[in-house]
Amino acid sequence: FRRNSWIFFIMSGGQAILSPNGDDITKLLMASSHIGTKNVNFQMRKYVYKTRAEGVNIIDLHKTWEKILLAARVLVAIENPKDITAISGRPTGQRAVLKFSTHVGANPIAGRFTPGTFTNQIQKAYIEPRILVVTDPRLDHQPVREAAYVNIPVIGLCNTDTPLRYVDVAIPCNNNGVNSIGLMWWFLAREVLRLRGSIVRSSPWDVMPDLYFYRDPEEVEKEEQALAIAQTESAEAAAPAAAAAVPFEGEAVATAVDGAVGDFTAAPVVPAPAAAAFGGAQAGGEQWGAAAGGDNWQPGY
Repeated sequence: FRRNSWIFFIMSGGQAILSPNGDDITKLLMASSHIGTKNVNFQMRKYVYKTRAEGVNIIDLHKTWEKILLAARVLVAIENPKDITAISGRPTGQRAVLKFSTHVGANPIAGRFTPGTFTNQIQKAYIEPRILVVTDPRLDHQPVREAAYVNIPVIGLCNTDTPLRYVDVAIPCNNNGVNSIGLMWWFLAREVLRLRGSIVRSSPWDVMPDLYFYRDPEEVEKEEQALAIAQTESAEAAAPAAAAAVPFEGEAVATAVDGAVGDFTAAPVVPAPAAAAFGGAQAGGEQWGAAAGGDNWQPGY
């Protein structure tokens, strides 16, 4: 379309199937993807919709969506997904990079970037990607600069104050927010899979955006401890009820004994003689044999 004698190209081509729906816009607004900073780079000024009274710049979400479509089309053009390298030196974007690489098939670099990965052929970590996707071009300046040395195109999530030097495709968004970073990577992965034909546009993607969001290790540990405590308490609460439902064996024995004692009409049980167990007469009887020292005692030899 034309605005003030400038011609802007729409990546969606005016097709309704490529345009965002209400749910996508709601996700962008809830994640604060449109909230920029108070500073504006001169190259990012065209992506600013307006400036609030307090000086915060608002990003045009329509241009954000168009740039997502453009970046997805660029990534789909790569035949081998392993030639796509996703990088995030920011901790809040490392989980999103790993999930994006899992779903798209890219090569992730989460954490510290080793200098010379793209230029030094001697080191073991040397790779030759065809395209680079970074979370923050300012923080990830080292891989962006090395990509420029070896003519690798760069796609970056850029805020209003992000310098666009060596960045070929800038996706305007809030790259400082935790939810915004994860949501942008989720949108990019979904659009790439849609263009590949792996998923259809008529049905929603079964992967939730929460899977791309950063989680604080301390909060995860607290949640695990709370879950363990809750399971322990539930087990302790269920133990008395289970014990009451199962009868104790001693109760049955005691009941049988009480019944036998209480039955006074039963005949008494006379115990057998102890000597009968040995098959002989009682001890000291006449049939036991001759007493020691008797007349009938015969020596063995």
